[in-house]
Amino acid sequence: MCYACGAMNDTHNSKRYPLAARRVLWVSLLSQCGIVFTGALVRLTGSGLGCPTWPECTEGSLVPVPHQAQGFHKYIEFGNRMLTFVIAVACIASMIVALRTQPRRRPIVVLSALGLLGVLAQALLGGFTVLAGLHPATVAAHFLVSILLIYFAHVAYARSGEDGDATPQPVVRREAHLLGRIIVLLSACILFLGTLVTGSGPHSGDAKTTVRFNFDPRVISWLHADLVIFYLGLLVAMVLMLRMTAAPQPAQRRAGWLLCISLAQGLIGYVQYFTGLPELAVALHILGALLVWLGALRLYDALQSREDTGAQPLQSVQRP
Repeated sequence: MCYACGAMNDTHNSKRYPLAARRVLWVSLLSQCGIVFTGALVRLTGSGLGCPTWPECTEGSLVPVPHQAQGFHKYIEFGNRMLTFVIAVACIASMIVALRTQPRRRPIVVLSALGLLGVLAQALLGGFTVLAGLHPATVAAHFLVSILLIYFAHVAYARSGEDGDATPQPVVRREAHLLGRIIVLLSACILFLGTLVTGSGPHSGDAKTTVRFNFDPRVISWLHADLVIFYLGLLVAMVLMLRMTAAPQPAQRRAGWLLCISLAQGLIGYVQYFTGLPELAVALHILGALLVWLGALRLYDALQSREDTGAQPLQSVQRP
C-alpha cells in the first residue's frame, strides 16, 4: 500500500499512476459492478425483504436470527448488505491512493470522493427501499445510482492510466467522436428503460410485493427493444466509420467488442422475453447490461486522448 500511495511514476514527468495504485482503483470499479449483480440475485431469489427492516435485519437485531420467518432469504439479503462495507473499504483505499500519489491529480481525488459519498448514499437509499416495501421506483433508483457510481469508478481508473489532465482531444474523426457520445447516452437511456421493464415485470424481489409500475409489460418491453435496435444500428455505423477512416486500433477493437457484446445482450433479451423471464436468463441479461455500459465507456475513452501528442483528429478517409 505504501508503494501504491507514495511511489513516483517511472517516467520523470509522467502523471500516470503506478501499477499498484491503478490496481486499487480497479478493485473499486470491480466492487461497484459486483454489488449490482449480487443485488440482482437478491431480487431474483425473492430475498429483497429477507431483512424486513433497516438498519436492523429484524426487530431488535442487526443480524439474522434463527426464528425469523424469512428462512434462507434473510442470509442472502444480509450478505448483500455486508458487501456495502467491502465497497466502502475499496472506496476509502481509492481515496487514500488519490490523495497520496504524487503528483496529486485533483480530478481523480474528486471522482474517488464522489464514489465514497455515493456508497453512503446507496446505503441510505437501500434502507429506504426496504422500508418502502421494494417499491419499483426506489429499486430502479437504487440500480441507476449504482450505474452512476460505476461511471465515476471507471473514469477514475481510466484517467489514472493517462499522462495528464488536459482537455481531451479526439483521435478520430469528429463525427465518430460525437457518435461515441451518443452511444454512451443511448446506453444510459437503455438502462433506464430497462428499469421500467423490470419494474413492470414479475420479479419484484419478494413474493408478497405486488406493487409494480403501471405500464403494460408488453409495450414497455418493445419500446426498450426498439431503442436497442436503434443503438445497434449506430454501433454498426461506428464500426464501419472507424474502419474506413483507419482510426487507431484500440478504438476499432473496442467498437467491435462492444458490438459483439451488445448483439449477445439483445439475443438474451429476446430469449428471456419469449421464455417467460426465467431467473437464469434475467441474471445473464443484468450481467450483459453491466458489460455493455462498461464497453460503451471504454469505447469513448479510446476515441480521445488527454495526452499532448500533437495528433489531430482524422478528417478524411485514409486508405492505402
